[in-house]
Amino acid sequence: MQIGANSLDLLPETLVSLGCSFPCVITDKTMLELGYVAKVEALLNQQNINFGLFTDTMPEPNDTSILAAVEMVKTKQYDCLIALGGGSAIDSAKAIALLASHGGKMSDYKVPYQVTEISLPVVAIPTTAGTGSEATKVTVISDSATDEKMLCMGSGLIPAAAIIDYQFTLSLPSRIAADTGIDALTHAIEAYVSRKANLFSDQQAIAAMKLIAPNLIKVCQQPDNLKAKEAMMLGATLAGIAFSNASVGLVHGMSRPIGVHFHVPHGLSNAMLLPTITEYSLPGAPRKYAECAMHMGLVTVIDDQTLAHQTLINELKHINQTLNVPTLAEFGVVKTEYEGLLTNMAEQALASGSPGNNPKIPVLNEIIELYKKVWL
Repeated sequence: MQIGANSLDLLPETLVSLGCSFPCVITDKTMLELGYVAKVEALLNQQNINFGLFTDTMPEPNDTSILAAVEMVKTKQYDCLIALGGGSAIDSAKAIALLASHGGKMSDYKVPYQVTEISLPVVAIPTTAGTGSEATKVTVISDSATDEKMLCMGSGLIPAAAIIDYQFTLSLPSRIAADTGIDALTHAIEAYVSRKANLFSDQQAIAAMKLIAPNLIKVCQQPDNLKAKEAMMLGATLAGIAFSNASVGLVHGMSRPIGVHFHVPHGLSNAMLLPTITEYSLPGAPRKYAECAMHMGLVTVIDDQTLAHQTLINELKHINQTLNVPTLAEFGVVKTEYEGLLTNMAEQALASGSPGNNPKIPVLNEIIELYKKVWL
């Protein structure tokens, strides 16, 4: 990992350290418009590094959106990928590297399959402080035929290198800063309370909460606050490391089907769910949720767990209100369509495996009731 302002300048030497000399940049049209692709191109040109460029990754990528890039990478025989963008671009690059190296289709690799195959190296350059995908063994790619968000996991999906330069987040619109920031906070909390949490993941999650909680609202309301931007960027990466080693829980399990069926951006659907699902889950890990309140700087001691819990829930609601997170109804989800898909979404949530890591493990009907609760 190269971390800090201007760490992008270290891209050429990072490629050398990986033994790579013919990269393909995987990105999207927004990165092109913002001039970020030009920055990467200039660095590579200065060092006379030949490269390819694919700019057609899509938000919430599906298995067909990556096929053209897979073919391009195989045909041109690039020796690594540079993933420039948010979680969607990085997730796409991981999937492209996997399919270009080993063939098959994405559904072959979804959980419970463990991706241990070593693929083309990916150098991840995140431009949002959110998904943490630059540091995780996870990619999420939708099945275009069934609308299922396929969760693929395994050590073979961890990027070979990451460049964590917070200056890429300075031009983020406040809506994207809010959604990706709440996504990062969700990662930290869910990793900390996960049934798969361990001493290592706990340390990353604690550090992430301490960085994210005091700065989440600041980065949205004060886009020029460089210290807050830097803290959020590092916090998001640490949260990624935390959940990559401890998994996420019910919030993510329920969030993915909402994203697929109603095209709600991933971070935003997490935000819609976080207060309600946290409140539901409290009895499963009362002490750890109280500790979340403490690590987020909301309480100084946790002698009174009930007070710590209430303070935590109030803060999660306050974040949503302050950052104008809409309910599903306000987002424009049609109630009859939503209700018609409740059972299907609950089944998809359970099938992802994430609810099984939750401190309080739900059954199908409980998930349906929780979906009903968050609509308004």
